[in-house]
Amino acid sequence: MQPSRPQTRPSSTQASGQRSSTGEVEPVTLTVVVPVFNEEATLVDALQAFRAADVPVPYEIIAVDDGSTDGSLQILDAFAGDRITVVRSDRNRGKGAAVRTGIELATGTHVLIQDADLEYDPADWSALLTPVLRDGARVVYGSRFLGARSGMKFANYLANRSLTLLTKVLFGSGITDMETCFKLVETELLRSLPLTADRFDFEPQVTALLLRSHETIVEVPVSYHGRTKSAGKKIGFVDGIAAVRMLLRCYRTPQPADR
Repeated sequence: MQPSRPQTRPSSTQASGQRSSTGEVEPVTLTVVVPVFNEEATLVDALQAFRAADVPVPYEIIAVDDGSTDGSLQILDAFAGDRITVVRSDRNRGKGAAVRTGIELATGTHVLIQDADLEYDPADWSALLTPVLRDGARVVYGSRFLGARSGMKFANYLANRSLTLLTKVLFGSGITDMETCFKLVETELLRSLPLTADRFDFEPQVTALLLRSHETIVEVPVSYHGRTKSAGKKIGFVDGIAAVRMLLRCYRTPQPADR
């Protein structure tokens, strides 16, 4: 299913543009990619919040159901239309695969990744867009460690900080939150990356590939409200090991820019 074009929303903020491949200035538009797997507990509230978000540019939402076995797909179908496009997978492939599907279908000049569990607040979308509209930034990350956060267990805090430190050691990055879900990237740039990750190793892969391509990652503070395993949190220890392996693999694999 192809997503509809983003619809224009009235706003007091004038969206600046970016240069297209033809050299013309193209107004900034946004595609929000939402991977969904068994999120019926939060999905209605999330979709309502996404649709009501106060964003200074036209935007669309592509929700990719990753083979949910609860009522998530039925909820998504009820919200389809009015800037929300639903894409279905017949089996669970993982967050990375769902995000890559959304990237392929995006019509916006920039893609933002947003989880469906509301750990990340769509009220922060405008803050993420600010460096794009003001300075022409191509990559913006929302850092939980620069903003207010709650509900993050110490083990998760330690894992996040350790993975970010490893990213810094391997790639010379100064970012504070490699594993953040909130990644806003120019669509053409995202599509130029050889992304292959199917699961949560998408986060380290896309970050490593951006850094290997010598892209500047701008960070802005965002709020974060963590949830527990009992509330549906899916990432775990095994995914942390996979993230380390992905960072090391990207570090060892020659990139065209390095040859």
